[in-house]
Amino acid sequence: MDATGFSMKLWPPSQSTRLMLVERMTKNLSTPSILSRKYGLLNKDEAEEDARQIEVMAFAAANQHFEKEPDGDGSSAVQLYAKESSKLMLDVIKRGPGTVEDAEGKVKASEETVLDISGGQRAFIAADEAEKLLEPLKEPGNKYTKICFSNRSFGLDAAHVAGPILSSLKDQLIEADLSDFIAGRPESEALEVMQIFSSALEGCQLRYLNLSNNALGEKGVRAFGGLLKSQQSLEELYLMNDGISEEAARAVCELIPSTDKLRVLHFHNNMTGDDGAFAISEIVKRSPLLESFRCSSTRVGSEGGCALSKALEACTHLKKLDLRDNMFGADAGVVLSRVLPRFFDLTEIYLSYLNLEDEGSIAIANALKESAPSLEILEMAGNDITEKAAHAFAACIAAKQFLTTLNLAENELKDEGAIIIAKALEDGHSQVNEVDMSTNSIRRAGARCLAQAVVSKPGFKVLNINGNFISDEGVDEVKEIFKTCSNLLGPLDENDPEGEEYDEDDDGEAGDNENELESKLKDLEIKHEEE
Repeated sequence: MDATGFSMKLWPPSQSTRLMLVERMTKNLSTPSILSRKYGLLNKDEAEEDARQIEVMAFAAANQHFEKEPDGDGSSAVQLYAKESSKLMLDVIKRGPGTVEDAEGKVKASEETVLDISGGQRAFIAADEAEKLLEPLKEPGNKYTKICFSNRSFGLDAAHVAGPILSSLKDQLIEADLSDFIAGRPESEALEVMQIFSSALEGCQLRYLNLSNNALGEKGVRAFGGLLKSQQSLEELYLMNDGISEEAARAVCELIPSTDKLRVLHFHNNMTGDDGAFAISEIVKRSPLLESFRCSSTRVGSEGGCALSKALEACTHLKKLDLRDNMFGADAGVVLSRVLPRFFDLTEIYLSYLNLEDEGSIAIANALKESAPSLEILEMAGNDITEKAAHAFAACIAAKQFLTTLNLAENELKDEGAIIIAKALEDGHSQVNEVDMSTNSIRRAGARCLAQAVVSKPGFKVLNINGNFISDEGVDEVKEIFKTCSNLLGPLDENDPEGEEYDEDDDGEAGDNENELESKLKDLEIKHEEE
């Protein structure tokens, strides 16, 4: 506190806060990501050592900054601390694993293993440019095991240059990113380019294959038939935004001979539909080691949703599940709820915009309550969830003490549901950093309870309660709660103070009874066995 007793010093951070940052950086540095696939993944010991050094350097820089303006509250030092940590982390990731030190103590990068030509503007690539860019792959004894040709459009001339070079690397390549590599080409040329690359890479024992953003369709999938059929060790497969129709999905299922090593399977923004979902379900059934499954925005309805849900029963190692933006409906939600208890290691689940309604949503909330003890992200926006489901969600949330993100936006939880959920967030939940309850017909009482529940959470980032019916007085109260940390409160520019009147049967006269509603729910206990 300063001399007036009103402002709190934010700098220096406590030792526990510094250790927490080291833990988070260690986790980030040693967790597979897009960047780690490009530059290599650090093991946990190496990541922890790097994280400790990063924290020390970031703290020193921020502390030096703070000493130059000791009368401040330390907020700028905290920002610099975070910014410097992020910058140094990125440097370590780009440096890659397995570094050694020379006699002068300077860090040397390990031998290059990734050839990435995706930088620069998205453009066509000519034969002479391909020859120059791929020259390192022709060097005798090179150690390249990973290629990324994304963002460059190969025509026939460039493909004929690349083909023989890639064929010479069949015994060493383990990762191939061919996403968005035929953009703007006529269909006939694009298919021929795909066949050239498929023949060149056929027989490679890839662990990672990305064919996203290529508008494959069934013809494109079959153009890669030779490559797909030869894969026996594939661990990650990405087919996003590829025009994967029902026929194309069946072709994928037919051409991939074995998926017993597959850990990541991502479909997104395709035209799969119910019939295509049946084919994908067969792939899922053959993938018992699956850890991350994404089948979002694929036009899958109730029958396909039920099939996918049943197929997931075999995937007991699942950590991340993303089924957003489909047309599952309540029935598929109930089927999914029956397999969720098998996913003990689940940390992220994205089930927004599935038309689950109360029936499907309550079934899923009840199932998650009894499973996934380490759940960090729960997203179920846009599912027509009403206050009738609030008790089930509150019980589920109360059991998830590792929760970092809760998204229940675009539902109809209203004040009663918001207050019940806010109470579930009050105790513990020290890792919660983002709560989205926007567009839920919430008024003054619900908004105030949500604000009070999260404002003091350590590391909290944003509360989104925009698009609701909060009165001007309620907005003022929420802003007062966040007055010392206004950056943690999302915008309220779409809030409608006039709002729509709640139905008499549901809540009585809206506005007049807000205080009565809050009083009635004030001492409410979360029921853990709510049916």
